[in-house]
Amino acid sequence: MRMTDIQRCEVRPGRLVEWTLSPATVEAAADLPEDTRPPAYIQEAHIRTARSVREDGLFVPTWLGTAFDLPGPVDLDVLQEALRSWTLRHETLRSGFRWDGDEMRRFTLDADAVALRSEVIGDFPDASELVQHLQDRFDVAADALGWPNFLYTAVVHDDGARVHMVFDHSNVDGYSLQRIAAEIHELYTAGLAGHAEEETSVSSYVDFCEIERADADRVDDTHAIVARWREFIQRCDGKLPDFPVDLGLEPGDALPAQKLMREMLVDADDAAAFEAHCRPYGGSLVGILAATSLLVHEIGGQSVYRTVVPFHTRVKSQWSDSVGWYVGGAPIEVSMAQARDFRGALATVRAELQANRSLARIPLARVLSLLGTDFRPTSPDLYSIVSYLDARSIPGSERWAEQNAYALLRVSYGDQVCVWVNRMHEGLWLASRYPDTDIASKNMRLYVERLRDVIVSVARG
Repeated sequence: MRMTDIQRCEVRPGRLVEWTLSPATVEAAADLPEDTRPPAYIQEAHIRTARSVREDGLFVPTWLGTAFDLPGPVDLDVLQEALRSWTLRHETLRSGFRWDGDEMRRFTLDADAVALRSEVIGDFPDASELVQHLQDRFDVAADALGWPNFLYTAVVHDDGARVHMVFDHSNVDGYSLQRIAAEIHELYTAGLAGHAEEETSVSSYVDFCEIERADADRVDDTHAIVARWREFIQRCDGKLPDFPVDLGLEPGDALPAQKLMREMLVDADDAAAFEAHCRPYGGSLVGILAATSLLVHEIGGQSVYRTVVPFHTRVKSQWSDSVGWYVGGAPIEVSMAQARDFRGALATVRAELQANRSLARIPLARVLSLLGTDFRPTSPDLYSIVSYLDARSIPGSERWAEQNAYALLRVSYGDQVCVWVNRMHEGLWLASRYPDTDIASKNMRLYVERLRDVIVSVARG
């Protein structure tokens, strides 16, 4: 799915309607006893980071979302029932956290206590005013430190509606977002036909949190995975890795605003040829990381490229349809002494991933706590990433272009670089957020242009 921000996802003027949990539902949640299932380490780290940054005096929205079209005229009552049915599938959306001193305690509503309230906000004849209203509203409604922390809206036109669904990151990852459009379409279409979609049993991310945390808590500071992270962080000068090009930042600077770059890298033919070339080494993920290692050396002069590679943690099929934040990370190091050209970089990245991918099994927040290092977060991103996802097998992906479907990023503040490359039926789509400085803009533009050059040159032999 194309990743972008709310400013560039084809919002048109129209009548805005929104859905959130009803006051009765929110009131019921206030009286709930503790759910003993703990937060996932990644959830807890995210929420603690939001609190830490807020205490430093900066509000940093970190929501994610999706936007897609429904053909019209749209029956808002049927749409509301589709949204409610979908919400009930995913327990994480009716589960939240309270602070008890410095501890996070979970609460979870029963499904039959969940109701949505709809509200017609009004007509917006100007698209830019509507976009600003949506962003401001999402910032408040999908706040990491509040609950409920998600919101659904529809911008209604005579010929259809534009649906936006946004969530605090603690509830969703990128893969979760990319399944939503197809599921809402199915529920809505079934509702229009007058019959309810069959109840779909979906495993709970809340259950996964409990299982993953129990496994992680059995690891102590003598574990081999912890030792390897310790060595990696020591070689990163005692911190997690930045994107190793000049971003125009000085130590001690205030957290900078960020900027978004998003565009098609190459078409489907070049994407397929690049994948074919890289397949003996592990495929396009290896190719993108190999190219990046060469390019950051070219741009920034670093002799070793160190990064943390995101991997999904949906290792069992039972979690495939579940909405949640199923992501871990594995460190890799690519030395220019071994990766003198693209072929050498491919071989080095493949070896690093084979050796280190298992490190993603233990949540990094757990590892950091065992290392005893003070990683008090001052930025929403602990480190920079380059991520790759082949989204072509996600249900409904062949209709994304027809539905004007996007995954939404909130671009706010941060001193790291995040790059996402998605393989779609149309080709490779890149999105990146990075510090909004002249130097960072210049170097990130150079990185993207040279990445395209490498992919094309490899694809075309």
